[in-house]
Amino acid sequence: MDDPKEKKASIDPKLLKAAVEYGPIIVFFVTYWLADLYAATAAIIIATLVVLALSFLIERRLPIMPIVTGCIIIVFGGLTLWLKDETFIKMKPTIIQVVFGLVLLVGLYTKNIFLEKLLGASLKMEHQGWVLLTRRFAIFFFSMALLNEAVWRTQSTDFWVNFKVFGILILTILFLVAQMQLLKKYLIVS
Repeated sequence: MDDPKEKKASIDPKLLKAAVEYGPIIVFFVTYWLADLYAATAAIIIATLVVLALSFLIERRLPIMPIVTGCIIIVFGGLTLWLKDETFIKMKPTIIQVVFGLVLLVGLYTKNIFLEKLLGASLKMEHQGWVLLTRRFAIFFFSMALLNEAVWRTQSTDFWVNFKVFGILILTILFLVAQMQLLKKYLIVS
């Protein structure tokens, strides 16, 4: 007979990561189209707390990026709901992108290549490749922050929600595809 102490919840780590990264934004998008921005804001806060709790219960740790993103969602979403002002939730992607860009630049300045620490186990690349990729990601994050500001300040809320959910995703995929030449050049093949 199986010992219950030996049984461990077996959830695919990739599935958990996808749920943590994309679950809240899917909940936000669906709730927005079923209700409104305030309901969607409340929903993304709750969904973020749920996926972070699940992640902790399953893995017994919380990855730093989802924690930072979650804190920003809770603060800016909370301000949106408390003050009944859409501005705060619309600024959230800007703040997140700026924070990520700054973290990468500070890492470069202090000789800590955070992308290498994050991805180095699965992607072997020369040091110069990591430096260039980090610079490019920092520029990308700052560019996305500026683009989010331009979109939410000049377009309708419906347009901004679609941009936030689909536009940012498509631009991120295009950015990653554009990095393939750099990866080929600096990839270490064993």
